Amino acid sequence: MNYRNFAVLGALAVSLPAMAQEVTFKIAHFLPSAAPTQQKVLQPWCDDMKKQSNGRIACQFYPAMQLGGTPAQLADQVKNGVADIVWTGPGYSAGRFPAIEAFELPFMVKDSTSSSKALWKYYQQNAQQEFAAYKVLAFHTDGGQAVHTASKQIVGLTGFSGLKLRTSTRVGAKTLAALGGQPVAMPPAQVTEAISKGVVDGSLGAWELVYPTKLSEVTKFHLQPDNGVAHPTATVLAVLMNKAKYDGLPADLKAIVDKTTGEVMVGKFGAMFDEVAADTRKRIAAQGNKITTLSATQVTAMKQATASVEDEWAKQVGEKGLDGKKLIASARELTGTSK
Repeated sequence: MNYRNFAVLGALAVSLPAMAQEVTFKIAHFLPSAAPTQQKVLQPWCDDMKKQSNGRIACQFYPAMQLGGTPAQLADQVKNGVADIVWTGPGYSAGRFPAIEAFELPFMVKDSTSSSKALWKYYQQNAQQEFAAYKVLAFHTDGGQAVHTASKQIVGLTGFSGLKLRTSTRVGAKTLAALGGQPVAMPPAQVTEAISKGVVDGSLGAWELVYPTKLSEVTKFHLQPDNGVAHPTATVLAVLMNKAKYDGLPADLKAIVDKTTGEVMVGKFGAMFDEVAADTRKRIAAQGNKITTLSATQVTAMKQATASVEDEWAKQVGEKGLDGKKLIASARELTGTSK
């Protein structure tokens, strides 16, 4: 081998490892790219990783289900490597992740900041096994779901009777049914059109969804509990990473992913959801919509009406080998809520 060939091979040996260490994460989720989740948490996270890695980590976003499928299929898309990272609701895949559903039970979540921190601890204590196929980057809640309706203002418990409302999870659907409403399952992207056509009367949903999904254009009435009071239902959300993708990263890039996710990311999601909720309520009120706050008496009545949801859930997860009552007790202790 002459010197020139040796030099070329040497150059290749130097350059190949550097090239191999560059990675672009394909990130998929179900909301438009303008949604706060992407703009205020996931994009800044990617920018931070890019900076810390000197440009070796990049991200490519696929919002609004651009990789195909439905929100319920995001968990499989990341597990199978169609996406590297997804932001999704585990509860969209009904019954697949039963332990984590405890945080979607009636009157469990007061806000996103406190409940997301509690949820992260709960996951570590009670739900790691059901997410063993993933590299879990974060869990958080939506802070609790308000009720958004087009033309019917809900007044008290009886106001739910017969109302068709979009719900995001099976626990949320059971809660609404217990209140006398008619739950309708559909992806967030379809809700606004369904309301405008009269297919449903409104939607249960976090305030964070109101502008990205244009609920603001088709609803006039909004119902929520007072500050510091738990909501009738909430959605658990997760950032999941393909395990093989993570395992294949060089040690220094793994360290960057680890340092910027977990408790750090959980805190950023919690703060963002609460900040956006407060801002959205101000904007909604300014455009003339009516926001009604549930009284303490109404909340008590709703808790009584939905008590069976918790009992039924404990029984169902028990059939899957889980101690439902223990999981509920753990969730309530961490969130500081009562049945």
